[in-house]
Amino acid sequence: MYGAAANPHGHGHNYVLEVTLEGQPDPVTGMVFDLKQLKEIIYRHVVEPMDHRFLNHEVPPFDRVIPTTENVAIEIWRRLAPSLNVNGVRLHSVRLYETEDLYVDYSGDEG
Repeated sequence: MYGAAANPHGHGHNYVLEVTLEGQPDPVTGMVFDLKQLKEIIYRHVVEPMDHRFLNHEVPPFDRVIPTTENVAIEIWRRLAPSLNVNGVRLHSVRLYETEDLYVDYSGDEG
């Protein structure tokens, strides 16, 4: 369907992920969310299961859904939101860069 891009031996992607949270800073720490904990959550839910994997065959739901940058960003949101929407903190957006100047912003389902 996508020509050379669909070739499993054709190319891979090195994505860059930005995660934005919103909430009130803790009066003691000054942080909305502990960055060490955020890094661990991203690693556990995104990096570990997706990094260096053939998404189409090794990472559900991409065995059924084409892993476009848009769909990968939505899946990252789905994986992160339950762990980040806690104690007055909310996942605000996921930005996934496919290249330096090509990216997708996803801010969840509003409806």
